[in-house]
Amino acid sequence: MEQRYLGRTGLRVSRIGLGTLTWGRDTDEHDAADLLKTFWEAGGTLVDTADVYGDGEAEYLLGRLMEGLVPRRDLVISTKAGSVPDPDRRFDGSRAHLLSALDASLARLGTDHVDVWHLHAFDPHTPLEETLHALDVAVSSGRARYAGVSNFCGWQLAKAATWQLAAPGVRNRVASAQMEYSLLQRGIEREVLPAALDLGVGLLPSSPLGRGVLTGKYRGDATPSDSRGASEHLAPFVAPYLDDTAGHIVDAVATAADGLAVTPLQVALAWVRDRPGVVAPIVGARNARQLTAALSVETLSLPDEICRALDDVSAPVHRYPDHDWSTL
Repeated sequence: MEQRYLGRTGLRVSRIGLGTLTWGRDTDEHDAADLLKTFWEAGGTLVDTADVYGDGEAEYLLGRLMEGLVPRRDLVISTKAGSVPDPDRRFDGSRAHLLSALDASLARLGTDHVDVWHLHAFDPHTPLEETLHALDVAVSSGRARYAGVSNFCGWQLAKAATWQLAAPGVRNRVASAQMEYSLLQRGIEREVLPAALDLGVGLLPSSPLGRGVLTGKYRGDATPSDSRGASEHLAPFVAPYLDDTAGHIVDAVATAADGLAVTPLQVALAWVRDRPGVVAPIVGARNARQLTAALSVETLSLPDEICRALDDVSAPVHRYPDHDWSTL
C-alpha cells in the first residue's frame, strides 16, 4: 500500500487507515484479529482508536492483538482523548484529564507510546493553551510521537496550529486533523481544509463512505438487517444521510461505478482518498470481507471527468465570505 507523509512531518502512514470504533462492542476479538491481520498483510500501517471506543475495550483489544498477532513496530497507532461520559460536559480538554487519559490508553494498549495522539474535540471550557500544553507534555515525555486534533472547526484548527508554530518555547506542530469527510459530508471544505492546507496539517477523514450509505446498500429504502442502519445504537448515526439529497449523490456514485466496472464503495473511497490535503481515510469495516473490498481501491484512480461529475453533484453551498464576495 502506498505510504504518505502525515502533514508537514516526517512520519509516513498507509494511505488507508483502519478504524476501531466498533471493536469490543459490535466487533469481537475473532473478527478484530481477522481485520488487523488482513490490513497488515495488505501493507496497512495506520490504526485509529480512541479511549472511549467500547468504553476502552477497543484499545484493550488492539493491545492484546499486538502482543501476538501483528508486531507493534509495524503499526502506526493513533488514539484520541477528551471525550467524557458527562451529560453536562461532553469534552474535557484540561491538562489533568488529558494526560491521565493518555496514561490509561497506554496501559490498555500495552505500549509505552502512541504514534499519534489526537484531541477528540474542542473544549470551550478550558483555555486552548492549556489543552495544547498537554500535547507538548505528551510528546516531550515520549508518550506520544506526534499530536493532532479531531472535530475542530476552521477557526479552532487555525488557532491551535498557529499557536503551536508561533508561541514561545518548544512546541510541537499540529500534525493531523481527523474530520468527517465524504461525498455526503463536504463541510470541511468551507474553512477546515483551507486552514489545514495552509498550515501543513494532514487530514485523516473519518466516515469516508458516508457512514456506509455511499456503498449503495440503502438504495431504494432498503436497510440490510446486518447494517449499521439496522443497529439500535447506530441507526441514528446513519439516519442523517438517508434523505433525498444523499440519494441523488449515491445514485451518481453508482452510475460512475457502473461505467468504470467497479463498486460504489471503490468510487466513493477513491474520491476522498485523493482529495487535496487528505493523507488517509479511516475505514471502519465490520469484517475482513468488507475490509478487503475497501483495500481493493489501492489500484483505482478516478478519471478527471468522473471526479468533476461527482464534485458537481455533491457540491456544498459556500457563499459569503468563503467565496470571492465581489462575485456575489
